[in-house]
Amino acid sequence: MGNRGMEELIPLVNKLQDAFSSIGQSCHLDLPQIAVVGGQSAGKSSVLENFVGRDFLPRGSGIVTRRPLILQLIFSKTEYAEFLHCKSKKFTDFDEVRQEIEAETDRVTGTNKGISPVPINLRVYSPHVLNLTLIDLPGITKVPVGDQPPDIEYQIKDMILQFISRESSLILAVTPANMDLANSDALKLAKEVDPQGLRTIGVITKLDLMDEGTDARDVLENKLLPLRRGYIGVVNRSQKDIEGKKDIRAALAAERKFFLSHPAYRHMADRMGTPHLQKTLNQQLTNHIRESLPALRSKLQSQLLSLEKEVEEYKNFRPDDPTRKTKALLQMVQQFGVDFEKRIEGSGDQVDTLELSGGARINRIFHERFPFELVKMEFDEKDLRREISYAIKNIHGVRTGLFTPDMAFEAIVKKQIVKLKEPSLKCVDLVVSELATVIKKCAEKLSSYPRLREETERIVTTYIREREGRTKDQILLLIDIEQSYINTNHEDFIGFANAQQRSTQLNKKRAIPNQVVIRRGWLTINNISLMKGGSKEYWFVLTAESLSWYKDEEEKEKKYMLPLDNLKIRDVEKGFMSNKHVFAIFNTEQRNVYKDLRQIELACDSQEDVDSWKASFLRAENEDGAQENTFSMDPQLERQVETIRNLVDSYVAIINKSIRDLMPKTIMHLMINNTKAFIHHELLAYLYSSADQSSLMEESADQAQRRDDMLRMYHALKEALNIIGDISTSTVSTPVPPPVDDTWLQSTSSHSPTPQRRPVSSVHPPGRPPAVERSHTRPPLIPVPVGSQAPSQHPPFHPDLDPRACPASSLTALSPSPSVFYSLCSRRPPAAPSRPTIIRPAEPSLLD
Repeated sequence: MGNRGMEELIPLVNKLQDAFSSIGQSCHLDLPQIAVVGGQSAGKSSVLENFVGRDFLPRGSGIVTRRPLILQLIFSKTEYAEFLHCKSKKFTDFDEVRQEIEAETDRVTGTNKGISPVPINLRVYSPHVLNLTLIDLPGITKVPVGDQPPDIEYQIKDMILQFISRESSLILAVTPANMDLANSDALKLAKEVDPQGLRTIGVITKLDLMDEGTDARDVLENKLLPLRRGYIGVVNRSQKDIEGKKDIRAALAAERKFFLSHPAYRHMADRMGTPHLQKTLNQQLTNHIRESLPALRSKLQSQLLSLEKEVEEYKNFRPDDPTRKTKALLQMVQQFGVDFEKRIEGSGDQVDTLELSGGARINRIFHERFPFELVKMEFDEKDLRREISYAIKNIHGVRTGLFTPDMAFEAIVKKQIVKLKEPSLKCVDLVVSELATVIKKCAEKLSSYPRLREETERIVTTYIREREGRTKDQILLLIDIEQSYINTNHEDFIGFANAQQRSTQLNKKRAIPNQVVIRRGWLTINNISLMKGGSKEYWFVLTAESLSWYKDEEEKEKKYMLPLDNLKIRDVEKGFMSNKHVFAIFNTEQRNVYKDLRQIELACDSQEDVDSWKASFLRAENEDGAQENTFSMDPQLERQVETIRNLVDSYVAIINKSIRDLMPKTIMHLMINNTKAFIHHELLAYLYSSADQSSLMEESADQAQRRDDMLRMYHALKEALNIIGDISTSTVSTPVPPPVDDTWLQSTSSHSPTPQRRPVSSVHPPGRPPAVERSHTRPPLIPVPVGSQAPSQHPPFHPDLDPRACPASSLTALSPSPSVFYSLCSRRPPAAPSRPTIIRPAEPSLLD
C-alpha cells in the first residue's frame, strides 16, 4: 500500500472493535468490515477457511452458521487464534477453534438450530493471511428446521441487513456457479442496501462442479449480469476432499492449476482464485477505510469529547500515590459541602427543570404548606361559640353577669394557641424530610467510595436529628411564650369596643337568624367576559348551605346565591402579569355553576386569603346545616358570645401572623444554617474519628471496573485518533469502477420468484461498451513521461500470457477511440515511478 500508516489501518479497526466489545459498550462507530452473504451451502465458510489456510469452521447439513462470526485476520509470524470471550487462551489447534465456536453458538442459541444476532469475535494470527476483517453471516434459508421459528427466513434476512446496511461495510456476495445467477439471494440483498453497487463484490464458487460443456466465463468477465466491481471466481474443496482431510494449501494449488488449465478461465487465471480474492479484499477494505477516515475521525473526536468529562476525575489517578486517599477524602468532603449549599441556597448551574428540589421545596413548606396547615387548624364555629358560652357561664357562677368577662376571652385564646403546636411541629418534620433527601442527593457523588458515602450520610443525618430536637424545643418555647401573656394592647387588636360594635352590626345583617356565617369577605369574580361586565369585586358570604355575593358589605343587594350541593374548589394558576391569587368553584356533576359558566374563578389579594377560604369551604362541607345556637336562648349571652368571638378571632390572627414569621427563621437558624456550618467545619473530623481512612476510601469493585473501562476506552480512542492523524493523504487509492447496467437485478425482484437464466449473447450487455476485439494493428501507447524511454517494439500477444500491463477494469470503459487509452490505462499515483506501460489488446476481460 506504499504507506506504513495505511498498513496499520485494518489492525486499528480490529483493535477498536475489541476495545468497545470488551467493555460491553458501543462507540456508535460503523467500523469498516466485509460482510459475507450467501445462501446455505454456497461456500461462504470454505472461502473463509481458504483465507486462513486452516479447517476451523463448523460444517454439516442445513444451517451451520447460526451466529455472526466476526473474523479478524492479522499477519503474524506465529499462527494461533484468540476468542474475545476467552481472550486469555491461545488456540494453536484449529480443531479446538471449531469446537469452541460450536460450544459458544450452542450456549446462546441452544443445540437445535436456533439463531442469534449476538456475534462471536475470533482473531486469527498467521503468516499466511493478509489483514482483513470479515463477518460470516448465517446462510439465507427458506424452510425452518428444529427449533427454528416459522419466520426464520425473515429473521435471518433482518440479521443480515443489520450488518450490510451500514455504509461502511463491504458486501461479499457469494453465489455458487451451478445456480442460476439471476436467482441469487445474496445479490438481491446487496442490491437492496447498495443500489449503486459501490460496496458489492461478487464471488462465484463451485466452478469445478458446473455441468460438462458449460462455464461461467461470461459471468466472470462481467458480461452477463454485470456488477460494478465485477466477480472473482474461486474453487473450494469438495465434500470428498474435506472428508479425506485434504490440506488447504494443496487445495489452493489445485485451484491455481484448475484456472491455468481450463480453456475458459486460463486467460484470467491471475485474476481468479482465493489469493487474488484475498488481495483484492484487502485493497478494497483499505481503500474503504481510507474513504471512511474523515467521518471516522469526526465520530471518534465526538466520542472523545463526551468521555473527557467522565474521565476527568480518572485521568490523574495514581494507585501507588500514598497521598491519593487523603486528597480524595478532602476533595469529596469539600464537594459534598458545596453541593449541599447549592441545593439549599439555589444555583444557576445544573438547575433541575422537571421538579422542585432542595431549597425550593423547603421554601414551599414555609410559605404555602405551613400557612395552609394553620388555616386547617382554625376553630370550628359551633364548638367555639359553645365553649365561649360555657366559659362565660362558669366565670359568672351563681351570679347573673351584667358585663362580658375578659377572663373568658383569655381562656379561649390560650386554648386556641395550644392548637398551633401540631402544625408547627409538622412543619419541622417536613423540613427534616427534605433535608434527608438533599443529603442523599449530595451523597450520590460519593458512590465511588461506598463506606465513605455510608458514613457521611449517617453522620450528617444524625446531626440533623439532633438539631431537629432543639428546633422543636425552641418552637414549643415560642408558643408557650405567646400563651404566657395575652397582649391586648397590640396595635392590630380590635379591642372590646370595636368587637362589641361589630357584633351588633352582624346581628342586624344576619338574613337567616338560625344560620351561622362561616366566612365573609371581598372576592373578585375573575372569568366574566368583558361583554358581560368583566371582572368585578363583590362581598361574599359563606354559610354551611350556600355561597352568596352582594354588591357591598352592607349585604342589602344580593347578586346571586349558590347552593353548596356538589360544589368543590380547586387551584388555578395566576395569570400572566397578575398579582391576584385565584381559586375556582366547580360542580362535580359537570353542570354550569353560574349562568353559562362551568366554573367560577375567584381572586384574592394574597395566598393566605386563598388558604383561608379553602379551609372555610372545608368547614362548610362538615356543617350539618342546622347551625342553631342551642346553647342559649338569652339575647344578652348571645351578644357577649359574639363579642368574645370577635376578640378571639382578632387576637388569633395576630398570633398566626407572628408564628408564620418566626417559624422559617427558627428552622433556618437552628437547623439548616447549623447543618451547613457542621458540614464545612466538623464533618471531616467526624469522618476521621469514625473509621480508618483506608477503609473509608476503599473503592467499590464496580467503580474500579468502571474506571478501568472508561480509561481503556478513552486511551483506545486517543490511540485511534493518533494513528489516523499520522496517515498520509498521498497513499495509493483505486478509483471506483464506472457504473454498469444493473436492470437485471431490478427485473428479478419485480418478476416471478423463479426467473429464467439469461442466455449468453455475443451482443454486449446494455449500458456497456463493446468488448475490445483482438487487433493486429499497432496498439496506442501510454504517454511517456520526460526522461523515460519507450520500447521500440511491442512483443507479440499470446492469449496465455499475463495481461497485467493494464488492469482489466480499465478495459471495461474503453472505446475504439485511441484517446481513451490515453486517460485510463495508468493507475499509479503521481509520486510513483513513471516506467512506460504498453497497452496490449487482450481477451475481453471486463472485471470491474
